[in-house]
Amino acid sequence: MNCMALESPDGILVVDCGITFPREKYGVDVIHPLFEYLEERADDLLGVVITHGHEDHIGALPYLLRKIPRPVWAPPYALALIRERLKEFRDIPELELHATAPRRRFSVGRFQVEPLRVTHSIPDATALAIETPGGMVLHTGDFKLEDGPLDGEGYDRQRFEELGRQGVSLLLSDSTNVDVLTGTGRESEVATALRTLIASKRERVIIGIFPSNIYRMKTIGEVARATGRRICLIGRSVQTHARAATELGRLGFSGDLMVSPERAREVPRSELLVIAAGTQAEPQSALSRLAWGDHPRLKLNSGDAVILSSRTIPGNDRAVWDLVCEFERRGIDVHVGATDPSIHVSGHASREEQSRMIEWVQPRAFVPIHGSYHHLMQHAKLAKNLGVRNVELAENGQTLMLDSHGLVPGATVRVGRVHIDAGEEIPAETLKERALMAEAGAMFLTVPVTNQWRLDGSVSIQSRGVMASPETVAKIREAVERAVREHPSVESRPSAETVRDAARRAARRLLPGPTMVISVEER
Repeated sequence: MNCMALESPDGILVVDCGITFPREKYGVDVIHPLFEYLEERADDLLGVVITHGHEDHIGALPYLLRKIPRPVWAPPYALALIRERLKEFRDIPELELHATAPRRRFSVGRFQVEPLRVTHSIPDATALAIETPGGMVLHTGDFKLEDGPLDGEGYDRQRFEELGRQGVSLLLSDSTNVDVLTGTGRESEVATALRTLIASKRERVIIGIFPSNIYRMKTIGEVARATGRRICLIGRSVQTHARAATELGRLGFSGDLMVSPERAREVPRSELLVIAAGTQAEPQSALSRLAWGDHPRLKLNSGDAVILSSRTIPGNDRAVWDLVCEFERRGIDVHVGATDPSIHVSGHASREEQSRMIEWVQPRAFVPIHGSYHHLMQHAKLAKNLGVRNVELAENGQTLMLDSHGLVPGATVRVGRVHIDAGEEIPAETLKERALMAEAGAMFLTVPVTNQWRLDGSVSIQSRGVMASPETVAKIREAVERAVREHPSVESRPSAETVRDAARRAARRLLPGPTMVISVEER
């Protein structure tokens, strides 16, 4: 859920605008940052610059742009994904969308921005060198230092070192893998491992990947051709990324290699290689539905193989292992990082690579970004050990002031999370009610009244997920009927709302946990 504002007296530049996903669903699809700070300064917002196309860096753009339409600058692959996403939102006006390129500077107000090539697990990943009134700010984005990447587009060490010699006032650097001491491996090594593993299989193979890892997807296509298999893409996100990569000439799957999900069953098991979304065991994802046998297009059989060429994001461990176990119960051969470490490598820099970045750039000030407090703290210690004197650790909402004298903490501003259901914000009270219903259930009471708001018959009670005996339900009915008949507010201010309040208070005195839903029916 990355979103950072660089603010000068002349305006605000936002770097990245991402989403995250909920751990407890409660009907929540995605979560994006609270944009209150930017909305209050909407006239000052100049635009948004994107480092790369992962969802935690671009996914919240539509929610910001529907409130504050502004120009967006992004690398070509990220821009293709942004265009796809914006099609889903009909209330966003036509926007200025600009493609960026490494070493090609552009202006956003007085900010001068220069993208720099970095390696990551998605095409067109960039760092940003931003000339500001407070000095040069270098934002690494998500990065790793991988020699010999599969697309031939390596990181721009020469330019990083040049900027270091010219003087970098502030380095903002990716902290995700600070606990990994040395190199995190090459994508070419994963390609070799996958070729060997897939070639050894005699039945259907399903491989789960992060859909944005086009390098991995292209490798799988090459393996399919070499082993005489057809490729089937299952899952909306996999298909979206494949379409965007093909349009930009990044994938190269030819028509004779592909088979649609509708025709996958027609392909002999030994000739089918499926690329599926859902490596984090998301409900209703392709992999989850395949595991539980309810996918409408494809059913797996004993002897088929599933390869999870991905890492498990912290917090998803239980769900992913449940997914693995469900496949294994059905006689499916499962390969994961714990059993086959060579089938996935991280797209983030190790501590060794983070050190090299700091040494190249030689920043006067340093702020770790991307990661938990633990990761930020360890990265801050690393920078201090490498001789950076001005190091600040900032969490969400913390402002920092940069000028020619250095970097100091500023005020704390209000931040938060906005929960989205079917494209719309869920009010805090609604989310709270959903959580309470999940925790203690809900009780539905129907109170019959006359046109004078007097009780007219017996109160009807139904419940869902509530621990209440028939005796307790009878006591609640009696208490509610008595409260409606006798409560002073019903007598002095007769209305549906006063009847509802009287009934709710009476019911909650006997059973405070569940959500009480009160319906007043006039007869």
